[in-house]
Amino acid sequence: MISILAFYLFATLTIASALAVVFARNPVHSVLWLIVAFFNAAGLMLLLGAEFIAMLVVIVYVGAVAVLFLFVVMMLDIDFASLRRGFTRNLPFGIIIALVLLAEVVIAVSAWKAGPTLSGREIPPAKIPNIVALGQLLYSRYLFAFELAGLILLVAMIGAIVLTHRSRGDTRTPKASRQLRRRPDEAVRLTQPQVGEGMKL
Repeated sequence: MISILAFYLFATLTIASALAVVFARNPVHSVLWLIVAFFNAAGLMLLLGAEFIAMLVVIVYVGAVAVLFLFVVMMLDIDFASLRRGFTRNLPFGIIIALVLLAEVVIAVSAWKAGPTLSGREIPPAKIPNIVALGQLLYSRYLFAFELAGLILLVAMIGAIVLTHRSRGDTRTPKASRQLRRRPDEAVRLTQPQVGEGMKL
């Protein structure tokens, strides 16, 4: 019973936070709602018995969102004075959100210990951990797809490096060997041009 209640709680909050991401006017609020959506998605994965996927969602996605948050703060013109003015006004709402997230963590752990029953039938306990089962499938049945994904990422990385370091025709690249061979008498020219003539190269 607790698994069903936890599922509906996490699913509802995931959809609500995703809608808040779309409709929030402040980009910082959008990123924070996105973090809430990721946490609720991790709770859904935990209910399904995939604790490794849940930890990946929290570590990878929330970590990436933290980096995105830094980019938003650095690159957008955000009025921090107005944000600080509304801190005390929004403090009760923030405390409520923190308590809700804490309650979700407690419910998710309790439902995970009770066992996943979302499909209406009991799932027998696994003989091996999820990470071991995932590794066995990834490097046996799905080895070709895994290697192909790695090859695609390698090609994308090489393509990005080539596009970044391509030679442009409108730039003059200095030659280090030619500069090192120059002598002081070749580098400095003393000229005395007449008035109005200018210097001839």
